[in-house]
Amino acid sequence: MTPTAADRRRHLAVLTGFAVATAVLFLLTIVLGPSRVPPAEAVRVLTGRAAADPRWSAIVTEVRLPRAVTATAVGAALSVAGVQMQTLFRNPLADPFSLGVSSGAGLGVAAAVAGTGGAAGAFTGGLAGLGRAGVVAAAALGAGAVLSLVLLLSRRVRSVATLLVIGVMIGSAVTAAVSVMLVYARPEQAQQFVLWGLGSLDATTWPDLRVMLPVTGIGLATALLTTKQLNALLLGESYARTMGLNVRRSRDLALLTTSLLAGASTAFCGPVAFLGLAVPHLARVALRTSDQRILLPTAVFAGAAVALACGLATQPPSTDAMLPLNAVTSLLGAPVVVTMLIRRGRSTQEAVS
Repeated sequence: MTPTAADRRRHLAVLTGFAVATAVLFLLTIVLGPSRVPPAEAVRVLTGRAAADPRWSAIVTEVRLPRAVTATAVGAALSVAGVQMQTLFRNPLADPFSLGVSSGAGLGVAAAVAGTGGAAGAFTGGLAGLGRAGVVAAAALGAGAVLSLVLLLSRRVRSVATLLVIGVMIGSAVTAAVSVMLVYARPEQAQQFVLWGLGSLDATTWPDLRVMLPVTGIGLATALLTTKQLNALLLGESYARTMGLNVRRSRDLALLTTSLLAGASTAFCGPVAFLGLAVPHLARVALRTSDQRILLPTAVFAGAAVALACGLATQPPSTDAMLPLNAVTSLLGAPVVVTMLIRRGRSTQEAVS
């Protein structure tokens, strides 16, 4: 259905609103924290000028800016991946980790923790001599292994619903394997894995971002270039074939892109819950459309804004305490998903009656 002029104005207003919210929350992430940085000084540092106090420059460039950039990238990546999964599987509960990518990353990290002897202290700070790079490499290898298995099985499965179930079962099996491995790990090693599983936007450094941002950028660009194929898949695979779409190729590309986005986010930040599940629904409700041409760009900014807001919420004011990221995202995401399911159920009942 071709959008009306009123629809286009609303779509533009929603997209602009999320973009502005992202910019405001990005600046707030730079300014707020245990040590408050004056907004004017934060802007001076961001524009390449010297701050009045050298400590503010160090806080902004070495701590706050990497965290803000990470939150923006991870939020956009998981939200777009969520839109792709929900469109591909035509299932409102599909998310980037339905295919077991998160479980595969966890398997890689658990293997590194249990197999290298671990080290006491913060897990994000180092891992048995492998350092931060070892953690990321372990997570990426685990996610890649599970993705390769899913893609191999997808060549033998025609139904996306069946493929979704297969992905969930693989994820469950991998999670079980992780549990068995951790039984044989020392308590401090198991604790390190648990800390990784809570998710964090604070552990990435500039060297990390030099790897994560290009990978995430490639994934986002690929997704934005496939909106036509995703729109065709909205009406089912049979319809898409009648439109001349190579369904298998489009499906494999969507799976690969989603796994790239979710895998990169998980490798650097741990499994971040609910963003890929809840944010696509927020974008759809605001836009009142599932047209991928506007939904995907909106999801980029909506995901970035929500991730930045969650990052801010992990730091209660006037305290040095840090809340677990997944606790905040779950508190936000669970009500959104429940509300969406209730609204969907009412719509179905009204259509039947």
